[in-house]
Amino acid sequence: MTAEWNAEAVRRLREQLGVTQTELAERIGTRQQTISEWETGASSPRRMSQRLLRMVAEESGVYDVGPREGAADAEEPRA
Repeated sequence: MTAEWNAEAVRRLREQLGVTQTELAERIGTRQQTISEWETGASSPRRMSQRLLRMVAEESGVYDVGPREGAADAEEPRA
């Protein structure tokens, strides 16, 4: 589990859960706009929101949501 809920981690959690921004927002008790701002990096989740995100991830069995090392390399085709 990631200690830092950055834009990529929030987006990956939502995608792994298979939910919309609105659905994730409802699940943690915030607005869709807030989720959008987290995912674009315009703002970051505060302490309580980070706890809620972690709880949702753990509850759902989603543990690999942090930024991936070498993510840019992983998307390049291998020869």
